Amino acid sequence: MTTQLELPDPRVTAVNDAPVRAGGDYVLYWMIAYRRTRGNHSLDRALRWARELKKPLLVLEPLRCDYPWASDRLHAFVLAGMRDNLRRCADARVAYYPYVEPRPRAGAGLLAALAAQACVVVTDDWPCFFLPRMVAAAGVRLQVRLERVDGNGLLPIRAAGRVFPTAFAFRRYLQSTFIKHVDEGPRADPFARLRLPSLESLPAEVTRRWPAEIPEDLSALPIDHTVAPAGRGGSLAGHERLAAFVAATLGSYETSHNTLDEHGTSGLSPYLHFGHVGAHEVFDAVMRQAGWSPERLKKNAGGKRHGFWGVAPDTEAFLDQLVTWRELGFNMCTYRDDYAEYDSLPVWARKTLADHADDPRPHLYTADRLERAATADPLWNAAQTQLLRDGVITNYLRMLWGKKILEWSPGPQEALACLIRLNDKYALDGRDPNSYSNILWIFGRYDRPWGPERPIFGKVRYMSSDNTARKMPTRDYLRRYGA
Repeated sequence: MTTQLELPDPRVTAVNDAPVRAGGDYVLYWMIAYRRTRGNHSLDRALRWARELKKPLLVLEPLRCDYPWASDRLHAFVLAGMRDNLRRCADARVAYYPYVEPRPRAGAGLLAALAAQACVVVTDDWPCFFLPRMVAAAGVRLQVRLERVDGNGLLPIRAAGRVFPTAFAFRRYLQSTFIKHVDEGPRADPFARLRLPSLESLPAEVTRRWPAEIPEDLSALPIDHTVAPAGRGGSLAGHERLAAFVAATLGSYETSHNTLDEHGTSGLSPYLHFGHVGAHEVFDAVMRQAGWSPERLKKNAGGKRHGFWGVAPDTEAFLDQLVTWRELGFNMCTYRDDYAEYDSLPVWARKTLADHADDPRPHLYTADRLERAATADPLWNAAQTQLLRDGVITNYLRMLWGKKILEWSPGPQEALACLIRLNDKYALDGRDPNSYSNILWIFGRYDRPWGPERPIFGKVRYMSSDNTARKMPTRDYLRRYGA
C-alpha cells in the first residue's frame, strides 16, 4: 500500500520527519486557520490521505483561551464558524471535534492524544501571529508525520522565494506566473460524493478530559469581556456577505470602496482572516459574475493595476485588493520574521522619520485617550469609535486613522506600537498579514518618498482630516459614529 502522497507540492510542507502510519485509526486534520469545509486546500489534502489509506477523517478544530487579545469579540466570531462546521460535518458524516478551552492550558495534550492514533496529521500553513511557532512545536512533539498546507491565496506563498518591496513588483510577478496556478484551486465542496469509512468512537479518556463542546455563554471563559462581539462570523454569514457584495457593490467598487459608505466595500476581510471564506471562493464568485475565462488574461500587462484580468475596471480594482495587496502581505510574513517591527521598514522611511523624530507635535495623546476616541478631531474619533463598536474601520479612514496616530505620538516607534495594539485588540481582521501591511504602510512600507517634506512625517506620505473631509461627504458617517 502506498503511504506517501507525491511531494514536492508547492502548497505542502512536511513539518517533521516522522513516518506516516498506515495502521492508524484515522487521518487527523488539525484546523487552526482555514476554519471552513469548502474551498480548503488543507481539507483536500487530508481527504486525499484518507482515501489513499482507506481511513476515516477526523477534523479537530480547537480554540485556545490564552491567545493574544482573546476576547468575546474574537471568540464569538470563531464560535459561529465552529457551529457551521459542526453542521456541515454532521451532514457529510465526517467526525468533527470542536474543543474550546475553559481555562489556560486546559487543551494541552489534546493534539498529541489524537495524533497518537492517527495515520498522518494535516494542518494549516498560516505565516503570522503565534501559529507558525505552535505548528513548529507540534512537529517536534508528534511521533507521526505532520504536514502544513498553504491555502492562503491564489499563488502558493513560498513559490516566489523572495520578498517583494512594492505592490508593483509583486503585481509583475503575479501577472507572469498566475497562469501556471490557475487550475490549482481547492475543491468547491470536498464532501461531495464522499465515500470514507466512519469513525465509530474516540477513546473515552480523551473525550472525558477534553469535552467536545461549543459554548453559547462566554462569561465563564477567562478572556477579555470588555471587547464586545461584533458582526456575525462563520462560513454561512461569509458566503451571504460575498453574494451580496457581488450582486450589489462589485459593479461600483472602484469608486465606492474609498468612500465612507458603510456598504461601499466588500466587507469580506474578517471572513478571510478567520478562514470562514477562502480567497479562491471569492475569486470564483467574482469571476463567475464577470463571465471570465483564463483566455482573457493579458500576457503583457507590465505590472499595471488594470487590464491584466480582462474584466471590467471595477472588478479589476477589487482583484488588485484581493490578490495583489492581500498576497503581498502574506509574502512579507512568509519571508521575514520581523514583518510587524519598525526595523522592517525601508531605509528611506526610517531615515526620514528619524530626521523628524524631535519635531514638535500639534497634540500628544496618551494611548488611553486614543483608545477611548477622546481627541480633538471628530472624524478620527468617529473612525476609532467604529473600530471599538464594529471591529472594522472604513477603508479610506483606516489610512487616516493610522497617519494621525503617527502625528500625535511622541515618536514613530511609539505610534507603531499603539497602532498594532489597537488593531490587534479590536479589529476583526487584525493579527493578519494584510493588517500588518496596512499599518506599516502608514510609515512607508510599499510606498515611496513624497514631497514636500513635512514636519513629523518627513518624506512619508501625509494625510489630514481636513483634506479627507474635502474629498468625501462625512456627515452621515459622523452621525453614525460621532459623539
